[in-house]
Amino acid sequence: MEQVKKYEYLDETFYTSIKELLEQARKRIYRNINSEMVLTYWQIGKKIVEKQGESRADYGAGLIKELAIKLSEEYGRSFSKRNLWFMRQFFLKFRKVNAVSSQLSWTHYKMLLRVENEEARNFYINEAISGNWSARQLEREINTFSYQRYLASHGNHDVVDDTAKREKSDDPKDIIKDPYVLDFLGMKADSSFYEKDLESALITHLNEFLLELGNGFAFVARQKRFDMDGRNFYVDLVLYNYKLKCFVLIDLKRGDLTHQDIGQMQMYVNYYTRELMEPGDNPPIGIVLCADKSDALVRYTLPLDNKQIYASKYMLYLPKEEELQNEINKQRELFMNKRNED
Repeated sequence: MEQVKKYEYLDETFYTSIKELLEQARKRIYRNINSEMVLTYWQIGKKIVEKQGESRADYGAGLIKELAIKLSEEYGRSFSKRNLWFMRQFFLKFRKVNAVSSQLSWTHYKMLLRVENEEARNFYINEAISGNWSARQLEREINTFSYQRYLASHGNHDVVDDTAKREKSDDPKDIIKDPYVLDFLGMKADSSFYEKDLESALITHLNEFLLELGNGFAFVARQKRFDMDGRNFYVDLVLYNYKLKCFVLIDLKRGDLTHQDIGQMQMYVNYYTRELMEPGDNPPIGIVLCADKSDALVRYTLPLDNKQIYASKYMLYLPKEEELQNEINKQRELFMNKRNED
């Protein structure tokens, strides 16, 4: 029996072209509404600050409390006392209205208000706009100290986490970070400790460590022993990444990285590849986590097509932005002097 066509005159191509127009218009309307809302919140914040002036703190708090009650009765929960404090802070952080971008939502700005340092805040604003970050992605970038990582890498923009890319990627080089920030351990960089102390601290703070590593990591073992011709070898930490579908071997180094460290990790990875991989696993990867490293040493020790061995620095604390900026300036000066000598 011949099936009756639902639409006699309307073809799919024509319908799709109309639908695209409506979707584009909807996006423009949303952007305009968002822009107007952000601007309005800035103006409300400005009026609150002007009304409070240099008045007593109890008057300012009372004013916002009563304003929240009246506005919430007429306009809903968007004007809670907490949100009005955000609007006040919004104006104080962005005194000039032309500093407010229509490309960022109010949710973006509420997260940016948590960033006290103005240079860091401007960094996140520029990255969010150029990368078209969602509010959720911006929150992750702030929480994982992307600005501090950027400074710590001497201005190498490649270390800035593109979260959307990392979440979709199945390439280890997109998932492995450099450096890793281990400030949650509470260990001082200038204190005396052994690699086993660092390992114990990471196990004690395992949840925080797995969060710092990124998505998909699960703990398997510590000091994993394997035997080779009667000699015992131990991998400091063994993890499994469910996104990469492979084992992740981590070796901890208290001092600077050496080519022997890389060779040892290569042996661990080779052993796991040949003896311990399960059906469906991808080849394991190894990370040598060290206090410092020479990128040239890593580059010339590993083969050009390396996809399994990585070296990353760990930082026991985040230096102040001034310290990091001074280090960047020093590295830039050394680079310029070397170039002039050449």
